[in-house]
Amino acid sequence: MSTVLKYENVEIYHDENLILKNVNFQINKGDFVYLLGKSGSGKTSLIKSIYADIPLNKGKAEVCGYNLLTIKKKEIPYLRRKIGIVFQDFQLLPDRDVYDNLLFVMKATGWENHNKIDERIKEVLKSVGLSDKYNKMPYELSGGEQQRVCIARALVNHPELIIADEPTGNLDPQTSLEIVQLLKQLTQTSDTAILLATHDILVYQKIKGTTLVCENQTITQI
Repeated sequence: MSTVLKYENVEIYHDENLILKNVNFQINKGDFVYLLGKSGSGKTSLIKSIYADIPLNKGKAEVCGYNLLTIKKKEIPYLRRKIGIVFQDFQLLPDRDVYDNLLFVMKATGWENHNKIDERIKEVLKSVGLSDKYNKMPYELSGGEQQRVCIARALVNHPELIIADEPTGNLDPQTSLEIVQLLKQLTQTSDTAILLATHDILVYQKIKGTTLVCENQTITQI
């Protein structure tokens, strides 16, 4: 089993404050993992540490082949290309259609060949069920459709890991279920691992996955 992320005895600080200690967990290729925890429990700090926004200096931590304790600043953009992020508030560019939203990310991350760009955009839009929406503006889409665009955007660089940070926070219960089902399906069709931070207990109860709980300054797997 190919390991995508491994933390051993990690401590996470924000400024001088200890947020999490004795963090030990592993995510493998194709895993679907929930991250649960109350506001202020350290979920956000953990997520930021994974894409090297919060530096680590205690324990062992490897993500997508990068050692987070020794990673150089110039290497961080390359780590982040291996990680897709799905946000709660979509963060789509409002003045560009769906195709150009994806194109913007791809050009920013080094894609140059127009035919390959076009092929990949069509591929990821098909994988999230939006093949016919490529020329729609964000305001013309429902919340669920906008989140599917965000998932497509997270997929364009063939990530080893997708971090979905409260992706159902702005969606109704039925749409939330559909989005999380889509994410789980992607772990089976693309081998991408997914770490899903959520407060949505209804979704959590209906769609099974490995569970990490953030509480008492540490992470517990249940």
